[in-house]
Amino acid sequence: MDIPSRFSNHTRTIVILLLTLTSGLVLTSGLLTSASAAKTSGTATFNTYELGGNPFVVGNSVGTVCPNTVGTCTNTEGEPAIRADPSGNFYGSSENVFCVVDRQCGGTFAWRSTDNGNHFTTLPLPNSVSTGSNGFSPAGGDTDIAVAPVRNNNGFYNIYVASLATAPPLANVYVSTSHDGGASWVLNPTGATIPVDDREWIAADGANKVCVSYHAYATTNNLFVDCSYDGGITFAQVANAFDPSHAFNALYNNEIGNLAIDTSNHLIYQSFSSIANAGEETCLNCSTHVVWIAVSIDGGISFTDYQVYVKPDVTVGYGHQFVNVSVDQAGNVYLVYNDNHNMFYSYSTTFGQSWNGPFRINSSPSNTAIFPWSSAGPAGTLDLVWYGSSYYDGVNPPDSYPMTASWQVYFAQNLAATTPNSKWSQTTASGIVHYGGVCESGVTCTGNRDLLDDFGVAVSPTTGFASIIYTSDQYVNSANEPAQPFGSGGGCTQSSTNSVECSHTDIAVQTGGTSLLSATTKHHFQITKTDFEQISNNPSLTVQVTNIGNEAINALAAQVSGLPLDLPWTPALALQPGQTTTATTGTLPATLLLAVGTIYTITITANLSDGTTETQTVSAIYTIAAGIGL
Repeated sequence: MDIPSRFSNHTRTIVILLLTLTSGLVLTSGLLTSASAAKTSGTATFNTYELGGNPFVVGNSVGTVCPNTVGTCTNTEGEPAIRADPSGNFYGSSENVFCVVDRQCGGTFAWRSTDNGNHFTTLPLPNSVSTGSNGFSPAGGDTDIAVAPVRNNNGFYNIYVASLATAPPLANVYVSTSHDGGASWVLNPTGATIPVDDREWIAADGANKVCVSYHAYATTNNLFVDCSYDGGITFAQVANAFDPSHAFNALYNNEIGNLAIDTSNHLIYQSFSSIANAGEETCLNCSTHVVWIAVSIDGGISFTDYQVYVKPDVTVGYGHQFVNVSVDQAGNVYLVYNDNHNMFYSYSTTFGQSWNGPFRINSSPSNTAIFPWSSAGPAGTLDLVWYGSSYYDGVNPPDSYPMTASWQVYFAQNLAATTPNSKWSQTTASGIVHYGGVCESGVTCTGNRDLLDDFGVAVSPTTGFASIIYTSDQYVNSANEPAQPFGSGGGCTQSSTNSVECSHTDIAVQTGGTSLLSATTKHHFQITKTDFEQISNNPSLTVQVTNIGNEAINALAAQVSGLPLDLPWTPALALQPGQTTTATTGTLPATLLLAVGTIYTITITANLSDGTTETQTVSAIYTIAAGIGL
């Protein structure tokens, strides 16, 4: 839904009205480079197609594989999300747009791909309770999706789909869990401990830990993070993402961003944009000109807030659907944000404690860039998508763009993202998805909201290629994107193109070009995990190494902050290509001074079977039992 901050007109009035509702539904080219960078090698190419999802006949689309040649790959969904599991399978979710716009509710749809995004199969609806001919669900707004990084006892990765309650609106956050690859779902209608909520996000860790974040309007727009350790059945752990020193970020001063968990060290990151200090609470022209990150090093029990970037011009806002955080496999953190014109990112190599940036990403012909989403891979690699237009007049916001402004999905990639002013490639990943204005004001929109509020990208950990899930309101009527015959106005036709009648969810799957795994080809091994925790006042360090080269690794030597470290590797070396070994120890050098929140370096030197050696160094932060309960 996304109710705006206090900087939008009439916000408090809208919140009061929503709180009184008891039923019904409320809304929730070629390769180019940025001006500051040269291109990377390999042009990313994409194949696009529509997904199957008929909300007007219950179960009608379940099992539909798209694309196909029989014309059943049509849907009426929008505002989608996508994630990948460790085996390279993709999972997507999207909300029925008629649930949002025309008060008909078919809940949230979900899909699965087991062939690198080339085909998606429609799954049973995660939150539907319908048995009749017309779909109905008590939830479905602002969907988000997460996939566990560790298999459950049945050999599956848990899938979690979160959505807002729609009957009554904003009552709570629904969390649906699948323990069998999406074949069935268990629904929890109270994923938010604090009721009356908006714009939830979800992230997973371990086999059964899942956390949701959300705005809680009953508490003056605080941002809460709730965590479950039983696969979403109960959410007993609750924390405010605003620490006591930064409580001014509440009181409708903020715009929420997404939630991310570093599954290597179990740090939790909640992004948002807000004001700079308490003195700006009474500033009438101050916008969300500061990008923030809330970091938890104790598994989500508490958070510390850090400023990522402060724009000196207080009238600039970064809450443009939305600031976005992602974490790469080495623990580097990325924040992506836009000012309604350009797309920027900042990066942290210190687990969110300090930041570099901003660095501009987009370039012409994407003169306007909004709705960012990122997905990180191996150390220093980052994929990014946004809706972009060649139109920009320097006066009007995207809400007021003329019908001559066309929008497409843009895709950018950086293989050295922790290097200042490093190389970004840029290309379009779709055809035109919309013409004219794009409203970013959520429920207060008076303009066109066909693209809703966000979309997503995920990277396969096995291929390094991206799959993008996005919204289009265009009548295409091709074999891969047939016109859907549903809707309240007769379905999608040439005359109803560029309207909600044609809004649907598409996939753009990367078929060629550079993958995020390209950056790892120069290495023989990869440090895939560094988990350094204080557990019951005792240290525990876990390090995991994977052989990604062509030579066996005969020996591994380790250091922590320059001091020799004896690690008991299991399985024992030699380590053959493709194999992984892990070591856990509580015995650290006697002269190593330990302090929670301190960052240490872990250095691994590999002796290869051809007589050569390779050394890599990563950072590790000493946390307070962040992985307990996993």
